[in-house]
Amino acid sequence: MPRLGDSQSLQQHKTGHFGFSAVRVEDLGSSEYTLVTIVADRSGSTAGFTADMESALKEIVAACLKSPRADNLMIRLVTFESGHKEVHGFKLLSQITPNEYDGVLSPAGMTALYDAAVDSIEATNNYGRTLLENDLSVNAIVFVLTDGGDNTSTLRAVDVRKELERAVGGENLESLVSILIGVNVKDISLNTALQQFNTDAGFTQYVNLEDASKSTLAKLAQFVSKSISSQSQSLGSGASQVIAF
Repeated sequence: MPRLGDSQSLQQHKTGHFGFSAVRVEDLGSSEYTLVTIVADRSGSTAGFTADMESALKEIVAACLKSPRADNLMIRLVTFESGHKEVHGFKLLSQITPNEYDGVLSPAGMTALYDAAVDSIEATNNYGRTLLENDLSVNAIVFVLTDGGDNTSTLRAVDVRKELERAVGGENLESLVSILIGVNVKDISLNTALQQFNTDAGFTQYVNLEDASKSTLAKLAQFVSKSISSQSQSLGSGASQVIAF
């Protein structure tokens, strides 16, 4: 089980396979929210671009803070290697400072990609249901970033698909955008494996980055922030728009 965030403002939810933490409903001041989850690979093979990836995470938060929808965003950050960890649960964007992401991607271990993906979508579904039951409008967007295929999970790609199908089919969210992002995926066979995972799991979109240069990760940060903004602006419409990378 992942270690949960220790912020006193977040409530523990021991539901699903792993559990999660999130802002207490009574502490929310808006009538609608977009739940954002970023799931970042920190397995040993990411060592060469850890600092630039952390910079990209900070750029995403900084860009979202400038959005006219900033008060309607909550972000959850999960990292994974042989296991996975909730760096922080669903927090109001106003409670996040970019510098708190310094050092969160210390590389080690293998790649529990499927477990981390299930955790992220399952927590989004469960918290979305809680918000809906309290008469709040909610949609969500999930980003899963990895530089490799799964090699140590206990769950499977089909379990990811079940959670994605439960999102809207189970009336937990108005809509869900799910984006699988391959980072520094130069190997054709690995890209093919991630494309297959994308198909098997049923993600909304797959993006392949052939390198992890500072400029590419800066472009990734812009893509993520634009996707978040688009999904938040669509709340109430029941539809989602996919942003091209």
